[in-house]
Amino acid sequence: MQLLPADTLEKLEFDKILALLERHCNGDLGREAALSVTPSTKVTEINQWLDEVTEFRQGTEDKNMFSITAYDDVSEELKALRVEGYALVESGLAKLNVLLLQAKQLFTFFQSNARQNAFPTLFGVVSVVEYVPELSAAIEAVIDAEGNIRTDASDELSRIRRLLGSKQREVEKAFRSVIEKYRRAGYLSDTVESFRNGRRVLAVPAEHKRQIRGIIHDESATGKTAYIEPDEVIGINNDIFDLQQEERREIYRILRELSARLRPYVDQMVNYRDLIVYMDLVQAKARLAAQMKAERPKVDHRPTLDIKEGRHPLLYLKNRPYGRKTVPFDLVLKGKNRILMLSGPNAGGKSISMKSVGLLQLMVQSGMLVTVDKESTLGTFHKVFTDIGDQQSIEDDLSTYSSRLKNAREFTREADDRTLVLIDEFGSGTDPMLGGAIAEAVLERLNKAGVYGVITTHYSNLKIYAYKTSGIVNGGMHFDKDSLSPTYELQVGRPGSSYAFEIAQKSGLPQDVLDHARMRAGKNERAVDQLLVDLQREKQEVEEQLARMEQKQKTLDALTRTYEELHRDIEVRRKRLKLEAKEQSLAETAKYNKEMENLIRKLREEKKLDEAKEKAKALRDEREKISEQVTDLRETIYYQPKSGKQGRRQFNEGDYVKLRTGGTSGTIETIDKKRAIVIVGDLRLTANLRDLEHAESPMTLRRERSVSSDIQGVASFSNKLDVRGMRFEEVLNTTQAFVDQALMANASQLRIVHGKGSGALKRAVRQKLSEYNHQFNLSTPPREQGGEGVTIVDL
Repeated sequence: MQLLPADTLEKLEFDKILALLERHCNGDLGREAALSVTPSTKVTEINQWLDEVTEFRQGTEDKNMFSITAYDDVSEELKALRVEGYALVESGLAKLNVLLLQAKQLFTFFQSNARQNAFPTLFGVVSVVEYVPELSAAIEAVIDAEGNIRTDASDELSRIRRLLGSKQREVEKAFRSVIEKYRRAGYLSDTVESFRNGRRVLAVPAEHKRQIRGIIHDESATGKTAYIEPDEVIGINNDIFDLQQEERREIYRILRELSARLRPYVDQMVNYRDLIVYMDLVQAKARLAAQMKAERPKVDHRPTLDIKEGRHPLLYLKNRPYGRKTVPFDLVLKGKNRILMLSGPNAGGKSISMKSVGLLQLMVQSGMLVTVDKESTLGTFHKVFTDIGDQQSIEDDLSTYSSRLKNAREFTREADDRTLVLIDEFGSGTDPMLGGAIAEAVLERLNKAGVYGVITTHYSNLKIYAYKTSGIVNGGMHFDKDSLSPTYELQVGRPGSSYAFEIAQKSGLPQDVLDHARMRAGKNERAVDQLLVDLQREKQEVEEQLARMEQKQKTLDALTRTYEELHRDIEVRRKRLKLEAKEQSLAETAKYNKEMENLIRKLREEKKLDEAKEKAKALRDEREKISEQVTDLRETIYYQPKSGKQGRRQFNEGDYVKLRTGGTSGTIETIDKKRAIVIVGDLRLTANLRDLEHAESPMTLRRERSVSSDIQGVASFSNKLDVRGMRFEEVLNTTQAFVDQALMANASQLRIVHGKGSGALKRAVRQKLSEYNHQFNLSTPPREQGGEGVTIVDL
């Protein structure tokens, strides 16, 4: 991330956040990592960091999370361990063991599938590191919990220490005997014994030193006391010295052997160290988030600011112990409004609000949870430019205003549409008229560059410019006129007044001074400020009213569409009722077909040919009339366009379709004008295109034999089938064809004769019936009507 000027992080107090983060780390390396945290511009990396902290915090609150405890920097030990033949001392191995035990805790924690699923992001960090459990076991076999070499580290060391203990007990016994002997003789001083040169000696007054046989190791500074090793223990002490030398040699051998065993795994231990340091930092971020009651906002890859219930984190931590409320703010900068021109009285909270935006953005891009509502969204910025506070420089011979001009020059040159600009008291430091004009020109350049930002000012010309310029929106800090005190509430949409005279009056400035100031300021200056406030309020009211009207228009459009759809549905239902009535009429007409045919036959037999022709013609006309009405109604209903955009559907050979009546499905084999041949199971049916509709999920049917039929022949369907004498496979195929015809003919009941015999044909019939996605009711007629040799199928 590019930062201008170089002290931007300090200006926004990001360094104080890092100092808080450092305090929550448990190791020196973790503390160094905390102080070196910098914002990222990669949205995937930012989201991963935030997910890690969120998971760690949630796990800690649920008491289901590992904990990184104190650990030492083992960089020097690992560096030395790479040297061939080098033997680490006990303290170095103890440090390594602490590191390995922390790593063991981490990997053991994630052995559970439940934890892997509960904390997937943290598990992803741990899973990329290979764990070697033998390393910690090897060190623990040599080093105890206090960091000392274990006696059972080797058989030789165990033997040496056993002998050493025996000799030490022997010298203790001999020494006590000597002390008792020379004490009775009066040769010893009050301080009986001491240690010199690693040897146990007697403290003997100088006048008696010739009375005791032994080796004089030392004398006191005054020469009044001599330290003598008596002859009785010299041999034993020599043995102890030899054993101690052997012990040191054996320990060195053990340490060198252990170091050699660990040497091939130095890279793994480096990974463990880096993993522990990383998790120490994640744990610190989670603890800081809990302290601040922070949340994880959404992160957008584009520059945007949508802050809800935002608070300055340091101000919140400062106010919390005293029970003081930190006033939250809402701020949305995206789309047409990218820059907030923030105005209001001094000490009203402008600078804190502006710094809050910058600090929250830096924290989020550094992978830290922030003091906002979790429904907030913060974008990703590649540059953050700030112009805050007094920036005089004696070394560079710059005044405050000169430094501001230097910043403005760099901002206008470097800013782009991924830049966040934060400027405090824009234009101040020189003549208000000229400074305001220069500030307006700089603001125009920044706005053209597409930057996002928060800028505070008292200048009326900047408020007016923001009012009339797209991309910039005015905002103000609310001020209570009654109590003449700030409320620290940010109000976006209207500028804030400086309330200079009101605050001056509250501060106790004499009235005559205030009157003179008002006169000098002039009516126009005061009126401009008030007029701008009024205009902005009216603009906001108009925009709010326009938004309400747009919402009402959307609601009205939705209601209109709903009404049209309901009207269409009602019309379709009406026509369907009429269709049902016509179809019923057609069905009733069909009932009298046989009777009419008998009448016509009788008339022919009686040679009344003209009357027979008239009757036949009337019958045909009636049936054709009703049939045409039914067809027209079907076309009207089934080809009803949806939303005025969908017309008749086109059919192609190979399309999977179903009959509108009966629901039977099949594949179009050929199309001839308005008719199509449809393969349905083992049937080949001829149907009008208007009676078909597209089906979505075809069923795979067995085709072992083909039965050709015409849809016009459905009316002559017989509901009886006799399969006696057929083979099992023939029964399956014949039953399928029979049932398909029955479904197309809308038959209500079927009678299948299969005989009793062995029951195989009956099983074949019922097996085929069970393959249909249709609720068939199967029964057996009375014995006199066939009994078990017949299956009745109710459709």
